[in-house]
Amino acid sequence: MKEKKLLLGDEAIALGAIHAGLSGVYAYPGTPSTEITEFIQGNSIARERGLHSRWCTNEKTAMEAALGMSFMGKRALVCMKHVGLNVCADPFVNSGMTGVNGGLVVLVADDPSMHSSQDEQDSRFYGKFAMIPTFEPSSQQEAYDMMEVAFAYSEKQCLPVLMRVTTRMAHSRAVVEVATEACPEKELNYNAVAANWVLLPANARKRNDHVTAQQAQLEEDAANSTYNIYIEGHDKSMGILASGIGFNYVNECFPGGSPYPILKISQYPLPKKLVKRLCNECSSVLVVEEGQPFIEDMLRGLLDDKKIKGKLSGELPRTGELNPDIVKKALGMETGQCFDPCADVAPRPPALCQGCGHRDVYAALNEVLKEYDNPRVFGDIGCYTLGFLPPFRAIHSCVDMGASITMAKGASDAGQWPAVAIIGDSTFTHSGMTGLLDAINENADITVIISDNLTTGMTGGQDSAGTNKFEAICRGLGLSDEHLKVVVPLPKNMPEITQIIRDEINYHGTSVIIPRRECMQTLQRHLKQKNAQSKS
Repeated sequence: MKEKKLLLGDEAIALGAIHAGLSGVYAYPGTPSTEITEFIQGNSIARERGLHSRWCTNEKTAMEAALGMSFMGKRALVCMKHVGLNVCADPFVNSGMTGVNGGLVVLVADDPSMHSSQDEQDSRFYGKFAMIPTFEPSSQQEAYDMMEVAFAYSEKQCLPVLMRVTTRMAHSRAVVEVATEACPEKELNYNAVAANWVLLPANARKRNDHVTAQQAQLEEDAANSTYNIYIEGHDKSMGILASGIGFNYVNECFPGGSPYPILKISQYPLPKKLVKRLCNECSSVLVVEEGQPFIEDMLRGLLDDKKIKGKLSGELPRTGELNPDIVKKALGMETGQCFDPCADVAPRPPALCQGCGHRDVYAALNEVLKEYDNPRVFGDIGCYTLGFLPPFRAIHSCVDMGASITMAKGASDAGQWPAVAIIGDSTFTHSGMTGLLDAINENADITVIISDNLTTGMTGGQDSAGTNKFEAICRGLGLSDEHLKVVVPLPKNMPEITQIIRDEINYHGTSVIIPRRECMQTLQRHLKQKNAQSKS
């Protein structure tokens, strides 16, 4: 039986995984992938079955836990945004060497145009690098359908499968035809061969030979995949190779059907057989792909460069998201009138919420740092990164998760004083603890501020792994109680907070200050829930 649902791409992926017999999802929240895990957490089938869906401390722990579930024969899903794949690159790449027992799908949501990210990284390069099959749905329906196919293919080839989506696919809605019942979970089994999973050099060399030999079969499977489609066209002056959501944009350009042949790519390795057919039949080929020129670059190694058009040749922009108008322009078609915002509408940059505890932290920090020459504040990933903007202009760097503490330490090693690191509670447990351990081991002359708002605020208020544990964590890492301070960031406490910051900066060693007050957004939700419960 089938039914129709209006779903985000993320929701289609989540429901497809549940219906495919998922046993656990492992993830760290990161836009645009967050809604996948949230959907599974709220799904009735997932709750009835007790599927694992708690947030992990970071993407590396998520990947490794999912590998453990796969080792035992069950189907596992790992979700993250593109930069999260960097965090779990070690276990991800090595999972191609170990292989899998139960199906394992690694879902990565890329963010062209950097709506909420540091870069426009294209995760397809990771799939090629790790020599594992990669799927890239072109619609929400395909995103749902592909989950069962991906899990089954993972088990057939004994390899993890990378599934790559982009922001527009993850966060747009469409009607999706879905099953009314879920497949049963896989049974626990002990079929994993230890020699494959223990990557001693002698074992790893054998696995490397095996996985390398599999590549020809993976490419043949891609050439025969129902998701890689060759669509005939009568005008051979140009062919179009479109991948993922780029295929949707091409279809929007030709409501009545394309006059040009189209090769749709949604499963990798790149099927060279189909690509050569398109290039042999057409005078030129336009490559329409969201993200970096991944396919286009490979085609230039296979075929005459003059035939290949796309991002490298300038027909399509190298940066930002594609859209139907951009594709129309590349096809030489007229574009419609674009929306032109009124010139009288002033831009409204993002800002910390009114009443946010981070505001009081930055106000106190700025007040104290006026007393020093050339202070430097190293920031981190989170809503508190907005402290870079007016009115605070309080931080000097923000590179990646956890970099604040280690960069402050490096600056201190170079002779900088004062060197201050500011990091959020969730980011601290994600990637900050090891940096703090380095600092404590050398008693680096830095002041670390763990701005604790009791949640993962930037991605919507998910649970934070270290809530109510930070003092114990810092002590466990070797920090002395004398230089571990907890404050409540409120305007009335400003004299106390500024004095503590001043004292700890003037202490020439490693110190930690924890300003703790609940995020205003989660506080309001909790109050609403409490009021609703009291009325019922």
